[in-house]
Amino acid sequence: MTTKKIVLLDGNSLAYRAFFALPLLTNDSGIHTNAVYGFTMMLQNILKEEQPTHLLVAWDAGKTTFRHSTFSEYKGGRQKTPPELSEQFPYLRKLLTAYNIPQYELENFEADDIIGTLSRTASAESAETVVISGDKDLTQLATESTTVCITRKGITDMEMYTPEHIEEKYGIEPLQIIDMKGLMGDASDNIPGVPGVGEKTALKLLKEYGSVEKVYESLDAISGKKLKENLTNNEEQAFMSKQLATIEVNAPLTIGLQDLSYSGPNEEQLTALFKELKFTTLLEKMGVEAEAPEPVEEIEVVTKHKVTNADLSDQMAVHLEMMDDNYLTSDLFGIAMTNGETVFYVPMSDVKEDEELKTWLANPEKQKLTTDAKALYAALAAIDIPVSGIDFDLTLAAYIVNPSLSFDDVSEAAESIGWNGIQKDASVYGKGAKKAVPAEDIIAQHAGTKAVAVWNLQETVSEKLKQNEQYELYHNLELPLAKILGKMESTGVKTDLDILQKIGTELSGRLEFLESTIYEIAGQSFNINSPKQLGVILFEKIGLTPIKKTKTGYSTAADVLEKLAPEHEIIEHILLYRQLGKLKSTYIDGLSKEIHEDGKVHTRFQQALTQTGRLSSINPNLQNIPIRLEEGRKIRAAFVPSEPDWIMFAADYSQIELRVLAHISQDEKLIEAFRAGADIHTKTAMDVFGVAKEDVTSNMRRAAKAVNFGIVYGISDYGLSQSLDIPRKEAAEFIETYLKSFPGVKQYMDDIIQDAKQRGFVSTMMNRRRYLPDITSSNFNLRGFAERTAMNTPIQGTAADIIKKAMIDMDHRLEKEDLQARMLLQVHDELIFEAPPEELEQLKKIVPEVMESALELNVPLKVDSAYGASWYDTK
Repeated sequence: MTTKKIVLLDGNSLAYRAFFALPLLTNDSGIHTNAVYGFTMMLQNILKEEQPTHLLVAWDAGKTTFRHSTFSEYKGGRQKTPPELSEQFPYLRKLLTAYNIPQYELENFEADDIIGTLSRTASAESAETVVISGDKDLTQLATESTTVCITRKGITDMEMYTPEHIEEKYGIEPLQIIDMKGLMGDASDNIPGVPGVGEKTALKLLKEYGSVEKVYESLDAISGKKLKENLTNNEEQAFMSKQLATIEVNAPLTIGLQDLSYSGPNEEQLTALFKELKFTTLLEKMGVEAEAPEPVEEIEVVTKHKVTNADLSDQMAVHLEMMDDNYLTSDLFGIAMTNGETVFYVPMSDVKEDEELKTWLANPEKQKLTTDAKALYAALAAIDIPVSGIDFDLTLAAYIVNPSLSFDDVSEAAESIGWNGIQKDASVYGKGAKKAVPAEDIIAQHAGTKAVAVWNLQETVSEKLKQNEQYELYHNLELPLAKILGKMESTGVKTDLDILQKIGTELSGRLEFLESTIYEIAGQSFNINSPKQLGVILFEKIGLTPIKKTKTGYSTAADVLEKLAPEHEIIEHILLYRQLGKLKSTYIDGLSKEIHEDGKVHTRFQQALTQTGRLSSINPNLQNIPIRLEEGRKIRAAFVPSEPDWIMFAADYSQIELRVLAHISQDEKLIEAFRAGADIHTKTAMDVFGVAKEDVTSNMRRAAKAVNFGIVYGISDYGLSQSLDIPRKEAAEFIETYLKSFPGVKQYMDDIIQDAKQRGFVSTMMNRRRYLPDITSSNFNLRGFAERTAMNTPIQGTAADIIKKAMIDMDHRLEKEDLQARMLLQVHDELIFEAPPEELEQLKKIVPEVMESALELNVPLKVDSAYGASWYDTK
């Protein structure tokens, strides 16, 4: 017979722990995921460590419990759950369902009472039981067979409460925890206790008298006039507090231990959820591959080594096949083509030699329909095969139709429109160590199915875009932009390896100096990068007070060290050592490996990824070079012109999202401020704080700046409190005052939510849509997230559309003016060029002119520009 191992989890408590232990994270759909991710890590750790046969997650059913009838202010001091956490609760429940973990809640009772009742049942059967929570109230449940694990810091650091541990720590028995709470109260639950009695006094009384009842029976024997007076005057409150702190162990549950059997997760559901939440690392650890759909029909693909004029039509679907995602470095296998009648495949070695095919590809009069226009432009440009006349891009079109989907594979884009005839690349080429090049006929067949999908889907998707009034966005913005991005990617950015290495050498010198300084202060050498060795130095040799412990010893995480910084000079040096070490390894060494044979880095711009329409950059990510530290900013000095004596020229929009907000909201104060050229953050501070311009302090302006940009990103009182390091109540008041000061913004927020509820989506000024299926949800948390998304997407999305339009206009203008200048990069709201010095004056005139006129708003768009010998020198 299998021995029972019962694990009972306090869902709400662990969700809060996960949320506050990890920084606010969102996936590319804008969903906050830090609590779900942390909760998943906890679950995986618990399942591995405890290997339960029976498992339950207990949830609080609501705000009101039977305890409120005893004391209406029970838990009354608790702050409202941050909306960034609230919106994750539905996903936490989905997670547990996918894990096949039973979950339960009971009206009028707390999760503690569910756990208490089940743990008592388990104890009666002498079954080994583990209770896991962040709430020390549950330590009263500890018995010889029940261990209560209380989370401390982070998501894996726990303290195990057994009767022996409680005796050692407090000198009392587990059930006396209730008496201790009765005497000292519990601020987190708003249990009053006896005024003036803290933990130390409560424990002293319990060690002497044993319980609240015995304390009151022995009042005459208690010394200390004030203590006796407090006890006497608050007797009723003390007994009420003990009652409130007592976990119910006989709750009327409709489940029993027999309902808690655990046999493992539903891997299919778990994989789907991890994909939705973009938990890539967890998916990789699972090693689960989705099964590829079978082709709808067998397609005959003919391999040709020479294309004739008869094979080529005025309109054809063209697909460039390769094995890897990075088309700038991947081996190119060949091109599949179809005109809807025949399908043929040309191996890449033959494409390079086929002048007739290359002439057709370069002819703008011949329409090409393809799976990924940018990949086709850039990959073929890299081998000197120009392409023109692309009139359809399946991936881009599918993305615009529904930007909430992201496509790692052409098959996924086709599937989103109802075409299941393409195998996933992983099914054809394998993954990881099993990845291999198959026979040419298999490659030809795979490529052919993609060309056929493009041909068959073009009309359907184009019609859908027209119905949605998005065809112009697709055809006049995204499709032309794909060609420009492809050109930028294949052009690349000259990266001076000598400068990178020089910066690397400087960083190595700084690191060596810091290392010797740290050793000198510590009085010995040790491995600074070893948390274990560093912990011994800080907490044993130097004697600092540990804030957090892990299973392997003392925690030396960044948040711990930052709190300890005022305690000892060594901490500041260690933190800087880590920052500079990361700069060197990630950005100096990392970028050095990304330089191609032509001396350039060729980043790829992801055009069909974000729901707001913003571009992102990978291999390498040039939008994410850290610039807060001067050492980080210096990395930009390695990006230089590719021609001798040329210059780098940069231009970026000033506060573009706030200007879009002013236009969309029609707020008179915002419009007036931007038209007058006022400093918008100072103006906001003046209005919110009610002071004159000369009385605006730096802290006032900082707060105004945080709320200005926070409004754009749908910030909550919790988010603003974290940003400004102020109490949530103060943050909430600040937001309320802001909205009163800018009534147009408040009206916009109200109107856009109502509009989204009626239409199910919001749009940018150029009709980019974002669908919000949860905007009318009965679930408050899901609805709240959708409402905040409704408010900020039109602003962020319009700003993204504006710079895309500016890039297209800029490309046309450079060509019209017959300039040699090249557009190299787009980094958020900034465009970076290289140009000969004789074109500088022209660029200083036309770049701001083009960017500022990309879209007409009722406030002026403003562009700042600068130039220099490197990207670094443009700031």
